[in-house]
Amino acid sequence: MKRPAFFRCGLTPSAFTPEDQAAVDTFRAHLAAITALRDPEPWTPGQDQTIAVRVGPFIERAHTRPGDDHGPDLIAVTLEHPSGSYAHYGARYRKMGWLRCETAKILGLWNPIYTPLTHAAAGLNLPDDVGMESAHYAIYIEARKRDDSLDGYTLLRLGPYTQTRHAQQDHDRLTAALDGQETTVVPGCRVSVRFGPFGVSDHQLFTDPYLADVAALLADAVAGVGA
Repeated sequence: MKRPAFFRCGLTPSAFTPEDQAAVDTFRAHLAAITALRDPEPWTPGQDQTIAVRVGPFIERAHTRPGDDHGPDLIAVTLEHPSGSYAHYGARYRKMGWLRCETAKILGLWNPIYTPLTHAAAGLNLPDDVGMESAHYAIYIEARKRDDSLDGYTLLRLGPYTQTRHAQQDHDRLTAALDGQETTVVPGCRVSVRFGPFGVSDHQLFTDPYLADVAALLADAVAGVGA
């Protein structure tokens, strides 16, 4: 009886089609990312850092923000496109604004090798619900010395704002009220309006802006300087 002949068939990389090579490269990138997740670089609470956080079954790049602190279990972050905060197609990330992130969801410092595990790499948009509540916002009116030094103080803190559009509206009103008077309302200082996160731990220092005339609050704060 004639026995069938068996041959070992091997494919060299040069025999791969472009589609095959792309699939192999994608698999290798995922494997490298999963391997790297086993030993992430630790992040340090209170530091300005780019971190990796869990969003459902995916990993996303995020940046820590000061303020809106609720103890050690929650911090404020902004989600970022894996290629950076201002990367092309990153508008959806920026639109999310500041978010409250449970520290248990933080894997460690961001490593670009994690990119294959993101929504963007999978060709998906961020979901409407990323499992994080919106952080609160605040407006800071500050008087700084005109010699470009950092000396100065905060005239008024307004917050919390639960929506960025409300904070932006009051920011625009205050900026208009100061137009042309930035260097005259407080002698020796330049007064500016800054938009930032709300510091929950210092909530007693803030004035509630709702149902209030923010321009009048500014005038009262300026009047109090000379009192």
